Amino acid sequence: MFPTVSHFLEYLFGVQVPLPFNTFGVFVALAFIAGYWAFTKEFKRKEALGLIHPIKKILTVGKPATTTELISNAVFGFVIGYKLIYALSNYKLFVSDAQTILLSLDGSILGGLFFAGLFAYWDYKEKNAHKLPKPKTVEVTQHPYELMGTLIVWAAVWGFLGAKIFDNLEHWDTFVKDPIGSLLSFSGLTFYGGLICGGAAVLIIARKNGIKPLHMLDIGGPGMMLAYSVGRIGCHMSGDGDWGIPNLNPKPFTWLPDWLWAYTYPNNVANEGDPIAGCVGKFCNELPQPVYPTPIYEVIVAFILFLILWRIRHIIKYPGMMFGIYLMMNGTERFFVELIRVNTKYNLGGMQFTQAEMISSILFLSGLGLVLYSMKNKEKLANY
Repeated sequence: MFPTVSHFLEYLFGVQVPLPFNTFGVFVALAFIAGYWAFTKEFKRKEALGLIHPIKKILTVGKPATTTELISNAVFGFVIGYKLIYALSNYKLFVSDAQTILLSLDGSILGGLFFAGLFAYWDYKEKNAHKLPKPKTVEVTQHPYELMGTLIVWAAVWGFLGAKIFDNLEHWDTFVKDPIGSLLSFSGLTFYGGLICGGAAVLIIARKNGIKPLHMLDIGGPGMMLAYSVGRIGCHMSGDGDWGIPNLNPKPFTWLPDWLWAYTYPNNVANEGDPIAGCVGKFCNELPQPVYPTPIYEVIVAFILFLILWRIRHIIKYPGMMFGIYLMMNGTERFFVELIRVNTKYNLGGMQFTQAEMISSILFLSGLGLVLYSMKNKEKLANY
C-alpha cells in the first residue's frame, strides 16, 4: 500500500522523495478534476440543446480596491503565510504528520505578515491597473459552465463537512470519546454524507444562477459516478479502512492477482492489523487475514456505470430521468458491496443494517420514483 505519494514514488523508482501529500488526498483532488470535466461537458451540451441558458449580469468595472477587499486579502494572505512558512521550516514534521502542522495553532508570525502585505499589495496593484477615472457598469454574459469554479468550491467545502458528520454519526462511540479529534481528523469520510450536503450546496448555487434543479441533477449524475470511481482508487491504494470482510476462499482463477481477490493491505494508512516485522516508520501494520478489496471492486463497477450513463445521456429526453437512473445505479452498487464490507451495524426491530445500506436503499427508491415521475409527467416537463 502507498499511504503517501512518497511511498508510491519509492515503489516505482526506488527513490525516497519526502513529500507532504497523502495518496488518498491526491485521488480526492483527481476525483474533483474528473467531475469538473464531466460536469463542464454536460453544461455545454445542455446549453447547446437550449435546456439551460446563459444569464446577464451587471458588473461595475474600474473601481479601485476597497478597504474591505484589502483587509480580506491581507487576512487570507496572513493565514497562508502563517502556515506555509512554518510548514517549510519544519518540513520533516510536515512530511511525517501534515495534519498536526495544518490543524495546530502554531505558525510563523513573520511569514504571515509578509504574505498579508503581499496579498494586499497584489490586490491593490491589480485593481489600480484597471482603474478608470469614472467607474462604469457593464453587462456581461455568464455561461452555465463558467459556474464550475464556484460549484466545485462549495461542493468541496460542504461535501467534506457532510462526509465528516455522517462518518461521526456512523462511529458514534469513537466520536463521543474524542469529538474534537474526530471532527478535525482528515480521515473518516462517508461518501453519502458528502453526496447529500455537497449536492444540496450545488443545487442552491445553480438555482440562484437560473439553472433549474432537475437539469442540474441530470448534469451531475455522470460526473458524480466518475468522481466516485476515481476517489475509490485512493481508498484502495492508501488502505484507508474501507475494505471488506475476511476472504479465506481460494482464488477462482490462478491468474487473478491477490490484490483483486484477497488482500492484507500492508502499510495501510489506517494503521489497522498487526505490526510488520522489520518495518520502520509510521505505517507498519498489515491485516492478520486477507479481506475482500472492496474499494477496487467499486472503482471498476462505478467506472462501468459511468460509461453507461455517458452513453445513454444523448437519448434521455425527460428532465430528472438521468439523475433517477444514477441514484438507482449508485444505490444498487453500494447496497451489494455492503454485503462483503466491514461496517458498523444498526439494530432496528430485530433487523441489522449499515448506514450505507439504509441510505442506498432510500436512494434507489428515490431514483425509481424520479424515473417514474419523469415518465408520467413527460408532457409537463417538455418545456421545463
